[in-house]
Amino acid sequence: MKIAFVGKGGSGKTTLSSLFVSYLADAGKPVLAIDADINQHLAVALGATEEQALAWPTLGENMTLIKDYLRGDNPRIPSAAAMIKTTPPGSGSRLVRPFEDNPVFDACFRALGGVRLGVTGRFDEDDLGVACYHSKVGAAELLLNHLVDEPGEYVVMDMTAGADAFASGLFTRFDVTFLVCEPTLRSVGVYRQYADHARDFGVRLVAVGNKVTDADDVEFLTGQLGDALLGWMTASGHVRAAERGSTRPIGELEQPNLHTLATMLSTVDAETRDWTRYQRQGVEFHLRNARAWGNGRTGSDLEDQVDPDFVLDPSVVTTS
Repeated sequence: MKIAFVGKGGSGKTTLSSLFVSYLADAGKPVLAIDADINQHLAVALGATEEQALAWPTLGENMTLIKDYLRGDNPRIPSAAAMIKTTPPGSGSRLVRPFEDNPVFDACFRALGGVRLGVTGRFDEDDLGVACYHSKVGAAELLLNHLVDEPGEYVVMDMTAGADAFASGLFTRFDVTFLVCEPTLRSVGVYRQYADHARDFGVRLVAVGNKVTDADDVEFLTGQLGDALLGWMTASGHVRAAERGSTRPIGELEQPNLHTLATMLSTVDAETRDWTRYQRQGVEFHLRNARAWGNGRTGSDLEDQVDPDFVLDPSVVTTS
């Protein structure tokens, strides 16, 4: 299952991402986590020191390696330079499992608290004025396009804030998208914006309240979101302690908040992926990006990269 966390900046998206990831890991479930937020705080939220987080290898700086590995022997893709972030897999491409060993995972992921974590990389001074953050997130999108996960395997991505995910087809890569929503009109507005954008693409969007302090907060969220509201997280001493540098076992989280995490997990486990639609949407957004900018950047017609007879599915995985 592929799971995304989105929401307004400051809503607690990364905090809830880390709690959910820790909850999965504590239950002994295999978790691949990816930090695709511009602020890159997930490693620290999962227990890394600031120094460790700064030294973490990034997907963004390994983009050429990722492209070269994933293209494999696909005859439609002559070189890594011919690939863009939306390039779909086809016959001859290397498809990867989330918990195998391969050059991409060896270079870009590290173990942390029972979780395999990769980060897209910070937006740094060298990027100012010459790049957008989507150039880094593109590495994660390309990886997801070639990643085959099955029930009982969890891939969790902490996304960029607001509606930035709609800058590409990345928002269609997930089985469930949790939108973290504070009890404020601005946060509810982000939910409605996301829901409007996602409506025509079959995205499973679920709202989870955060920073709820009293019955008025619950009433506000319920009134604004209705059936879209799955549950909520109350103000947490456990989270506050972590923000002060004192990381506690996830089992010590307050019981109402643990119940919300359990409800989130059952929601994820109830989903079934339509692999044909997953491949079709990947191709659709690849063609959009190719026509908008990809063809001009690469000097070739990237529509030729689409293999019309290929459908991404666990049965076609090869790690050769």
